[in-house]
Amino acid sequence: MASPATSADAFARVRALGFVGSAMRLADIDLPRLGHRIGVGEDEIHAVIDVETAGGGFDKLKRPKMLFEPHRFYANLAAGPKRDAAVAQGLAYPKWRKDYPSDSYPRLFQAMQIDETAALKSASWGLGQIMGENYVAAGYDSPQQMVLAFVEGGEAEHLEAMINFIVANHLDDELRAHNWAGFARGYNGPKYAENAYHTKLAAAFTRWAKIKDTAWSPEMDVVTAPAVPTAPVVVAPLPPVAAKPAPAPVPLPPVTVQAQPSFWARIGRWIDDTFGDRA
Repeated sequence: MASPATSADAFARVRALGFVGSAMRLADIDLPRLGHRIGVGEDEIHAVIDVETAGGGFDKLKRPKMLFEPHRFYANLAAGPKRDAAVAQGLAYPKWRKDYPSDSYPRLFQAMQIDETAALKSASWGLGQIMGENYVAAGYDSPQQMVLAFVEGGEAEHLEAMINFIVANHLDDELRAHNWAGFARGYNGPKYAENAYHTKLAAAFTRWAKIKDTAWSPEMDVVTAPAVPTAPVVVAPLPPVAAKPAPAPVPLPPVTVQAQPSFWARIGRWIDDTFGDRA
């Protein structure tokens, strides 16, 4: 795990970038793989994702999907100057209201100017729309660490956090039993019925149950240990081959060159041959 100083620097960097991240989508195999942790298939996980985030963990600007909740910001700020400032700016009020803007990030950035941690805790984040105030149940040390992981880790990180939250709140039993009302009560709060979360979950599950699941088994996650490299084979050098001495040269037989008669000698011989018999 990164040191607190390193995490703080990394968070400051993604904050300066407006929480724009990798926006890495889920792989098909991530759903059955992580659902296996709590004994459910991908249909149950699909249903929760569909209802909570309309099927994705990032917005069109590659930021984690986020909904800032002013009534939670009010609760996460102690009475005093910070809360008063938040109320005056319309960023905090004691009871939930329906008036959500189409983009919650401007509100969040304003709220972070008042109190960064309280603002991050007061928003729901990512694929599972987990409230920042539930960072411990999601498996993180701080709201900043959770948001940083959501920005950089992609939807697989969001789903891992969602599974952690479900287990920490003992909602895996309800999910396995398809007790949608019980699951929605624990996941979305006691007013879940006002938004019909339970009926939406049931309908989404029914829809996904008709679709063929992704082939997966736990054995597919087994990491094969790398082969231990064998020691290199040392080949002893061959002994040097002594060079054979070159054979002694065989002297060639002497060539006798017969002296050729001179021109005048040949003339004399011709005269003898021609006129000698006439004398």
